[in-house]
Amino acid sequence: MSSVRYPTHSQRHPHRTLLACALASCLVMATPSVLAQSTAATVRGQVLADSVPAADAQITATNVATGLTRKVQASGNGTYNVGGLPPGTYRIDVVAGGKTNSQTITLQVGQTATLNLSTGGVAETAAPGAATTMEAVTVTATPVFETKTPEVATYISQVQIESLPQASRNFLAFAEIVPGMLFDRRASGASQLRSGAQSSNGINVFIDGVGQKNYVLKGGIGGQDQSPGNPFPQLAIGEYKVITSNYKAEYDQISSAAVTAVTKSGTNEFHGDFFWDKFNIPEWRTQTPAEERAGNGKSPSGETQYGAAFGGPILQDRLFFFVTYEAKEFEFPQTIAPGALDPGYALTPDLLALTGPSSTPFDEDLWFGKLTWQVNDNNLVEFSAKVREEEEIKDIGGQNTESYGKTNINDSTRLDLRYQWSSTDWLNDMHFTHEDEQFNPRAITLTPGFIIQNSQRGGVLNVGGGQDFQDKGQKGWGFQDDLTWTGLDGHTIKGGFKYKSVEINAFEQQPFNPQFSINLPRNVDAGGTSLGTFIPYQVRFGAPLPGVDDRNITSTNKQYGIYLQDDWEVNDKLIINLGLRYDYESTPGYEDFVTPPDLVAALRGWSNIHQPGVDYDIEDYISNGHNRDAYTDSWQPRLGFSYDLFADQRHVIFGGAGRAYDRNLFDYIALEQSKSTFPSYTINFFGVPGAQCSTPGPSCVAWDPKYLNREELFALVAANPNLGSEVNLINNDIKVPYSDQFSLGMRNTVTLAGQDWNTSAAVVHIESHDGIIFSLGNRYPDGTFYGAGRTFGGAPFGQPIPGFGSLIKADNGVETDLNQLLLWAEKPLTGESPWGVTLAYTYTDSEENRVNAANSDEHYVFDYPNLDDHPWVNSIGIPKHRFVGTGIYQAWGFMFSTKVTWTSPVAKDVLNCTAPTAPGLDDCAFGTFEGVYFDDADFFQWDLAIQKEFDTGAGLKYRVRGDVFNVTDARNWTTFNNFKGVDGVINPSYGQHNDEIVPPTRSFKLSFGISW
Repeated sequence: MSSVRYPTHSQRHPHRTLLACALASCLVMATPSVLAQSTAATVRGQVLADSVPAADAQITATNVATGLTRKVQASGNGTYNVGGLPPGTYRIDVVAGGKTNSQTITLQVGQTATLNLSTGGVAETAAPGAATTMEAVTVTATPVFETKTPEVATYISQVQIESLPQASRNFLAFAEIVPGMLFDRRASGASQLRSGAQSSNGINVFIDGVGQKNYVLKGGIGGQDQSPGNPFPQLAIGEYKVITSNYKAEYDQISSAAVTAVTKSGTNEFHGDFFWDKFNIPEWRTQTPAEERAGNGKSPSGETQYGAAFGGPILQDRLFFFVTYEAKEFEFPQTIAPGALDPGYALTPDLLALTGPSSTPFDEDLWFGKLTWQVNDNNLVEFSAKVREEEEIKDIGGQNTESYGKTNINDSTRLDLRYQWSSTDWLNDMHFTHEDEQFNPRAITLTPGFIIQNSQRGGVLNVGGGQDFQDKGQKGWGFQDDLTWTGLDGHTIKGGFKYKSVEINAFEQQPFNPQFSINLPRNVDAGGTSLGTFIPYQVRFGAPLPGVDDRNITSTNKQYGIYLQDDWEVNDKLIINLGLRYDYESTPGYEDFVTPPDLVAALRGWSNIHQPGVDYDIEDYISNGHNRDAYTDSWQPRLGFSYDLFADQRHVIFGGAGRAYDRNLFDYIALEQSKSTFPSYTINFFGVPGAQCSTPGPSCVAWDPKYLNREELFALVAANPNLGSEVNLINNDIKVPYSDQFSLGMRNTVTLAGQDWNTSAAVVHIESHDGIIFSLGNRYPDGTFYGAGRTFGGAPFGQPIPGFGSLIKADNGVETDLNQLLLWAEKPLTGESPWGVTLAYTYTDSEENRVNAANSDEHYVFDYPNLDDHPWVNSIGIPKHRFVGTGIYQAWGFMFSTKVTWTSPVAKDVLNCTAPTAPGLDDCAFGTFEGVYFDDADFFQWDLAIQKEFDTGAGLKYRVRGDVFNVTDARNWTTFNNFKGVDGVINPSYGQHNDEIVPPTRSFKLSFGISW
């Protein structure tokens, strides 16, 4: 068969080096400026005139970069509250009784800053850069310590984003310096953000107040399922806050951590920035373990990133613009290495020629633009747009040869029109949004795939066409409105409403190319000496069902959310946050689904599942189109408090409790329909090397080379297309995953050697419930799951639905239980001190009721009938101890920075069948699964960076920077042999790692930049 390939990455995008040069040339013509950010912050406090509350005081906040002005009147007791302030540097002017005072402060994203003011006989104006003691405020825009919030929250500043070592420009990577956070980096280059024991699906990221949730795929937010790219251009991010638990009621579609980020805006002065990075070229890195073992030198590799930003005024003090572009051109090193061969056997020459060094390309273009219109002091209008285009070749390396890879197209467009209105006591913040996310993986070779195996059916090499073919995404619009009222002394009352109409789709054909399994030793023994002479013993393929015209699974979902919360300042020491949220989502694709009548008849007539002792009722999974409803119990109370011991914001006790609901991924829900439109089949061949059957029948036929043609395979199942087809059914009463969160801690500001250190210690307990789990619905004729006399290891895969294949049913059941100690210490980088340090330590004790969870997204269990009797194990992928330290130092015109990450061994899933209680695998029920800590599964990485900036004196600055990653060249192994043994015999390779590591090896990155 001739092969067909999809267009590669180079055919989609023009060569972008010219674009980078053009951008740099244009931007060099601009003049200097200052950047500001845009999202809501608040400054509040009390005004005193001659030590008496100033009821007549007028307070004015003026953004020094844009001229934005907000005015309020103090209440009867002199208190004031100025909300809706885009983060940035402000001059706070107070006038009372003919006297004035001014302070200059800097506000960060989502802050509530406490600034008590007094008036004297003459105006008092704080000099620029002067320190002011207040909650979460500093005049230097450095890391800011949140003192009086009940949330478990930490800020990531622009200084840290620009200074700390970073291999990729994914701004979320800096979140791992926060206690409790993990930024997972995989050997494929893909990365995901997660918190605690929960999967990355529970994360949500809010950009300028708008959630970036992915409704179809894993990863929590759009574009982070399998991508090594960035969800948002880092040049457009001003700063962000990470809330690991106990967020307020305004945060939705989340059960794990929240990231709330602000984007940059234009100001009254023009500003430009250009950067270029070069990283991971073979000469600048050490070999990977796979390259060392292969002995063929280094695989081709290289990572180039470049981009530019430009912003400034269109109308002074009124209309501003900001635009940025970033590009990635990556070539990831890969090594194609065969799996274990039987003793005495070797790869045939044609297969051996397919192994060795290789590489996979990745291209990304990221655009962001924003217009900001300050109509007057009371009205602000913004329009922003983000466009991301990604394309890559992946799934090459290890046992996958180059032909077996796939191409991923991962595109996103998001628009946000924002209108903000404010008055003395009111602030209204309104957003109209539109989103379009597309994810399209395809096999790059349209030919049959060949799975070369050893005699134990272990994988050796994958050749030919891969399996993937998907078209998934979400498209729609939304409206959200948040209203804040500060007219009641001591209260900030906020409420909001959100509505979204989003069409989500999940088209999938798996496997798209037929996959033929070949037993290598038996083929060689039978005289086969090359792939062309091998005879397969089995084929697995997918085929469209007759009469199904459109296999694209779609659902136009309606989402509603409403909340009300009150920040109540009981007195100058105690603040209480009370909040209640309710969310509702209608999913017609699930609610209106009708189980096919022939399947219903087969299920109701299937005697195996109607025996005494069967642990489920099949009627709970049969849908008639009217017996399913959207989940209606997503009530989410949230309570928090902070108590300032001495009313000076230096020693604050805080805590809270709350419930947070997430949502079910449509990718899971859609399996009920996709499996019934493009079912997969397994056909065995008799009389061939490695045959698994000997009696001719519908699933056991004689081998014929014509079956290399997909149409001939379709003909095998045409007479009874349901026979052997896998059936997925969703429980009619499926719930939504949620977490209950509890925290208690204390923040302190302490002075050591004349320097203020901000510290925090918190204890967190989080329980998550109702995650979706897919389990096997098959049962033996007597209704048992393991078979007569067995207690484990006999799952009834050979007992399918009559006339169909196996039943896979989906229920709620995944749970996690987490206890954490979070310690944080920070000495900010300020104008008075040239150095800054952060120290974060996390102790985690967590369990989950899943096993064989190779990652935190595992949602299948086939070794047990359900999770009711499932063992609880240490949470997979989570270390007990984690430390991250960073440092920044400025001297002699240089910027030095470093980052150190260390974790104790992360928990790995283990199958333990060593207890000699029953023969074979049946004793696994007594030996149990475990979550264990292999010694080699610890993690250590030390990174360094040095930057030198050259000021031309004409407003133009040049910078040169070098980063060294993984200075010690530590090998952070990720994959281990997790089978402990059987019948009292320990597996000799148990606990040994393979060649896969968390990248990078010791590597150097060179960067060049221009700003003005």
